[in-house]
Amino acid sequence: MSETPNPTYVIVGGVAGGMSAATRLRRLDESARIIVVERSGHVSFANCGLPYHVGGVIEKRSALLLQTPASLGARFGLDVRVHTEATAIDAQAQTITLRDLATGVAEEITYTALVLSPGARPVRPPIPGIERALSLRDIEDTDALVEAVQAALPQARGFDDERTEGGTAVVIGGGFIGVEMAENLVHKGMQVALVEATPQVMAPLDPEMVAPVHSAIRRAGVDLRLSHAVTAIGEREVTLDDGSTLPADVVVAAIGVRPDTTLAQAAGLTIGERGGIRVDEHLRTSDPHIYAVGDAVEKVDGLTHEATLVPLANTANLQGRRVADIIAGLPGTDRPVLGTAIVQVMDLQVAATGWNEKRLRAAGRAYRAIHTHPASHATYYPGADGMSLKLLLDPATDAILGAQGVGRSGVDKRIDVIATAMTGGLRASDLAELELAYAPPFSSAKDPVNMLGHIADNLRSGIAHSIQWHELADAVAAGATVLDVRTAAEFERGAIPGAINVCVDELRDRLGELPDQDSPIVVHCAVGLRAHVAARILAQRGWSDVRNLSGGYTTWRAGTAA
Repeated sequence: MSETPNPTYVIVGGVAGGMSAATRLRRLDESARIIVVERSGHVSFANCGLPYHVGGVIEKRSALLLQTPASLGARFGLDVRVHTEATAIDAQAQTITLRDLATGVAEEITYTALVLSPGARPVRPPIPGIERALSLRDIEDTDALVEAVQAALPQARGFDDERTEGGTAVVIGGGFIGVEMAENLVHKGMQVALVEATPQVMAPLDPEMVAPVHSAIRRAGVDLRLSHAVTAIGEREVTLDDGSTLPADVVVAAIGVRPDTTLAQAAGLTIGERGGIRVDEHLRTSDPHIYAVGDAVEKVDGLTHEATLVPLANTANLQGRRVADIIAGLPGTDRPVLGTAIVQVMDLQVAATGWNEKRLRAAGRAYRAIHTHPASHATYYPGADGMSLKLLLDPATDAILGAQGVGRSGVDKRIDVIATAMTGGLRASDLAELELAYAPPFSSAKDPVNMLGHIADNLRSGIAHSIQWHELADAVAAGATVLDVRTAAEFERGAIPGAINVCVDELRDRLGELPDQDSPIVVHCAVGLRAHVAARILAQRGWSDVRNLSGGYTTWRAGTAA
């Protein structure tokens, strides 16, 4: 416990990081004075649920409010001050100045330890009319959005009940919050456009993995505008960089967030190269009595151990608990982050952990990619859904570098297993050995994660060789033949240009139709399994250069359509 009798701890910012720190500190030190300062009117709320309240999925606003200052005071003896701003820190004197936003009255408090948990601020680029765009960071933002959406709906605009068209909305930004907002505004019956400046939504995904996400967004009726930027926001419309306009009763800016370091900078604390508060492994800032947690601080990347920014609630919660332990004298250090995240996009689960292929290529790091398209559970049991999984690994060490998953169901637990394996230092081939729960309603005897491990082991041992969808054109240009081993009916429904078709079940009898054994062959089926069988036949019949197209025709089609 703290060596100071009756210490005073001041925590700036509530919600995930701040409230986790405050409540853990109280459980560890009953004698301490603990003050929590929150600029907004709510100190403990489910911020990840905010978009779903705007969309009416979470009907009751009260469901988002986890604790109040009164309940926190009653249970934990916390002095919680909402509508209060920390305006200055005197690190040398160990004092902080707090100002009541309602009365303007300021108070100076001497602290034993100070925890900064101010979170992140929405990015607001200098677009003409940006002041009209709404953001979604706290309960006050949510209330404003709910009010704006309600005002835009037909009933509020005076139309009769037979008119079914909703209002119009433009969401700027295709990240997690942007796609969640688009989905929830569709749920409210609005006509929604989603504008993203890059060629894809959901930056953690690679192009071939995001293709079904784009399709799902468009199927829901969203006007998806990729590779476009907003140049102006008017009273009832948004103008894009190509001169086109979109109707917009409501505009939501979900362009991203940046660490809120205003108070830290004014106090002379060190800001890192990524723009967040720099902390050590004990979450201590450059001042020994000041700590920082949550979205405002730089984290340590789990792969490179370099500074990174990962604004996720579970990391903020864990850091809040960990900093309380450290302040109270318990052993502990902050953990590196993998950026494991999941989001619902219409009828899809979209999840990722670690690095993606784009980032690995940009960093010049060697990697191997594996694509599979398994079912969520045994296909003979009703209700199985298909999914797409991608595993990235180090070809020299077999270390897992990252994973992505997209599908209707079962994606969450596969990404969670892989993230756990990464944290535990398991290699890609080790995934084959995991003993995972199995029954037909939940999985297959060889779980999709196990299958990723088997493929990784085949590639590591040299039993199999693969090629990626974006490498195929160069391989063909260099003289490779594309062999499609699907059925003739599948081939007729769509095929890679220039491919020859020999069904895998007929392959042994039709080897004479193939190029000579010194010619390179890229073999594929729909998802890769039959192609693996065909590749093994060819390799053992004398063909020296046989590669399986990773993820088969399904991945190639998604990648080339992206």
